[in-house]
Amino acid sequence: MMQHEPNGQHSASSHPHRLGFVGNLAKKFIDSKLTPLIILVSLLLGIGAILILPREEEPQITVPMADVFVQMPGASAKDVEQRVTAPMEKLIKELPGVEYVYSTSRPGSSLVIVRFLVGQNTEDSVVQLYNKLYANFDKIPPGVSQPLIKSRSIDDVPILTLTLWGEQSTGAELRQIAAQLDEQIKQVLDVSETTLIGGQKRQLRVDLDPTRLNAFGITPLEISKALQAQNTELASGALNQNNQSFLVRTQSFIRSAEDAKGLVVAVANSQPIYLRDVATVTDGSEEPASYVFFGEGVGENPKSKIQNPKFSGETEAVTIAIAKRSGANAIQVSHHVLHKLDQIKRNYIPNNVNLT
Repeated sequence: MMQHEPNGQHSASSHPHRLGFVGNLAKKFIDSKLTPLIILVSLLLGIGAILILPREEEPQITVPMADVFVQMPGASAKDVEQRVTAPMEKLIKELPGVEYVYSTSRPGSSLVIVRFLVGQNTEDSVVQLYNKLYANFDKIPPGVSQPLIKSRSIDDVPILTLTLWGEQSTGAELRQIAAQLDEQIKQVLDVSETTLIGGQKRQLRVDLDPTRLNAFGITPLEISKALQAQNTELASGALNQNNQSFLVRTQSFIRSAEDAKGLVVAVANSQPIYLRDVATVTDGSEEPASYVFFGEGVGENPKSKIQNPKFSGETEAVTIAIAKRSGANAIQVSHHVLHKLDQIKRNYIPNNVNLT
């Protein structure tokens, strides 16, 4: 209802506005002295969640997987598929919770990848797979090995990779340095698995001379058995004398090419035949199975490209891939590994080797 006043102005009758439930709740918080405290606690909880909760590229989901390896030496891929892969697939598909089964048949071997439903318990799934295969060992055809089962999970994905490289270092030298670092990294808390990629391991190469073998009447199998028998360390007993006991161990590990050359591989006419008489032994590197190269682009160091335009910027390298344990914080594990490296790199990494 509007009223007209003499000066021509209009005035509305004032009615108080009633607040609803949300308005009353907001008014209580606005007038309360606890509101700043609640806001502060919320901010602290948010900061704590950022620092404590795991952060990683791969989500923590449970997808049980397992690889089943079976060997059948001398068989073709078709024979392996019919006699090994197909029967094993049928057995595995009988398990509850199996979602997919992938198989690969090759000459002499078979690989079956088993994937269970998302959310299945990993331990229970793998135990069921073990029990199913082990309960059917009596159905394994002659000449077929027992299955080798390896469990896989999302935690096998590396969270951190370390690359050793140097323009004046070979792959074998970098591999030795990486092996020493690998032993130290495994001691870091929550580090699960480490893998060395690239480079070459140290290897003693034995090249047999067929002519000398025929002359002495020795077969390569006899030399192989002699190397295995003599490259061992055994406890030879105890020696008691003057109220003292001495433990005796026979130590025959082959540590150098000279040690291998002095091994007795056979005896002919009451004369020992040494390995150096029938073979050439060299101390070197194994044949490479994988390669890793490290290079810097023009944007990384443009001055070096201008000074030496022929420099490719690529050199041989070795990478250490690091995975974490299940449920661990990937960020914290990475920080612990890098902190460990800062402490030991002066003792393990030469000046001419870089770590990225």
